[in-house]
Amino acid sequence: MKSRTSRRSFLSTAAGAAVMARLGHGAARSAQAAGDRPGPTAQDTFGLAEAGNKSPVIFDTDVGGDIDDTWALAMLLKSPELDVKLVTSDSGNDTYRAKILAKMLEVAGRTDVPVGIGCRPDDQKGRQSEWVGDYDLAGYPGKVHQDGVGAIIETIRASRDPITLLAIGPVPNVAEVLRRAPDVAKRARFVGMHGSVHRGYGGSEKISPEYNVRAAPEALEAVFAAPWEVSITPLDTCGIVHLEGEKYQKVFRCKDPVVQALMANYRAWCAAAGGKGVPDPAKRSSTLFDTVAVYMAFSEKLLGMETVPLRVTDDGFTKIDPSARPVRCATQWKDLPAFEDELVARLTSAKA
Repeated sequence: MKSRTSRRSFLSTAAGAAVMARLGHGAARSAQAAGDRPGPTAQDTFGLAEAGNKSPVIFDTDVGGDIDDTWALAMLLKSPELDVKLVTSDSGNDTYRAKILAKMLEVAGRTDVPVGIGCRPDDQKGRQSEWVGDYDLAGYPGKVHQDGVGAIIETIRASRDPITLLAIGPVPNVAEVLRRAPDVAKRARFVGMHGSVHRGYGGSEKISPEYNVRAAPEALEAVFAAPWEVSITPLDTCGIVHLEGEKYQKVFRCKDPVVQALMANYRAWCAAAGGKGVPDPAKRSSTLFDTVAVYMAFSEKLLGMETVPLRVTDDGFTKIDPSARPVRCATQWKDLPAFEDELVARLTSAKA
């Protein structure tokens, strides 16, 4: 344990070069060779939209755990600024998760989007299995990549425009991408739902070991150390997003097929979760953490961004450390009600 902690400290200090050394001599050489070339930035991405072009995005998710991933997927499919190039399941039980992705894409009429299965292709039951039913990935009309990591690498390398790797769960897939192909970090930017900078769950003044970090801290450490722009929504902003009242009812009553599938998943998730503290799916949403990361793929106008040096700890914290790599963090809202309105408007729009 002592040696692991000291290695973490070294990585925080040496950033990209150190993690690439751990990933292998070839990776280190590739990263060093690319070190002087700037990769895509948020402004590059937003510039595409301002020019009337869609921004390419890869969506990496642990959908099928917490329900907010499914909300985020629906929002993604309803965001005309984004060109979804690939969706991948991550964080274990990845075949089960890929089935949710594929079935939702079919509902949305978006079988042009390939589905990638992550590093651990288990297929055990989860909280949304009732909705998945007997869905067979072999029947998905689009492309299914058994090697989702390889598909991420190929998609990034093939993109002619600045591409965003949008990750809303633990990131074992992304760490494996960097191990296999460190050059992609100079061809993409990373946007994620991770961490706790100044505030914790529920707006607590005490920071929290956020789940996506705690589930795979070494993977996020590799992501933070890679030579690409990293932007995250930590619990400070994403941990206080809910829909209730008339805003929620607009979504709940919407007849759009994607929203109807979202609500069916939400009901199944609530029923499987059971117990105290589970929301009433007829009255309000759960916390919609991941929707903020989707928003950050095309805009940051409603968010207060802060560049913070963050160190990933063994126990899942993202702690401020002056020697650590700077990370772009959405640490406050400029207008949270406006974001809620934007989310409702997108979900209830006519076209996916």
